[in-house]
Amino acid sequence: MYTKEACVETLSEALKAEELGADRIELCANLDVGGTTPSFELIQEAKAKLSIPIRVMIRPRGGDFYYSDSEIESMQSQIEICKKLNVEAVVFGVSNLDKTLNIESIKKLALKAYPLKVVIHKAIDETPDISLACKSLISTEQITTILTSGGKDTAEENLVFLKSLIDLAGDKIEIMPAGKITDKNIEKLHVFLKARAYHGKLIVGSLK
Repeated sequence: MYTKEACVETLSEALKAEELGADRIELCANLDVGGTTPSFELIQEAKAKLSIPIRVMIRPRGGDFYYSDSEIESMQSQIEICKKLNVEAVVFGVSNLDKTLNIESIKKLALKAYPLKVVIHKAIDETPDISLACKSLISTEQITTILTSGGKDTAEENLVFLKSLIDLAGDKIEIMPAGKITDKNIEKLHVFLKARAYHGKLIVGSLK
């Protein structure tokens, strides 16, 4: 058994994902730039109408993950809204100029999010050493999940490395593979990876 997390940006997509068998959703806006924080109204509507858990992207803009102090403050405010709406988790990532993870800022945001679960997203895929970044997150309190394609565009082209991350994490943290995972290839991927959860826009099929 494994969890299927559908990435959605509208209420209709969220409802369709649940209908098609998604176990939870990641709610975003602007997926054309990799996802940004959805509106308060959309989070509220989804919370009212879905019976599956909701994880919310916390990202003030598209582009890189090197944020100014004011952007970090904005992310803290967005996390506060998610806490008030009692979603399951928030999803974010913060990098330094050299693309290593900014663990100090991640810790600050994770503490703000408590007791919500915290997912570190594919910002990790841009780091110079993904395994080292994973180790730093495993030892960071409050982080529950790492969402990663292992630095490649698709999970399928990176199975051995993704499996090494899953083995590295063990029971300490959830590694959630991503990267063009669909209802057509998830079973084949799971035979090799045996992850606890998988993420994708088409993970339960088309939502249109």
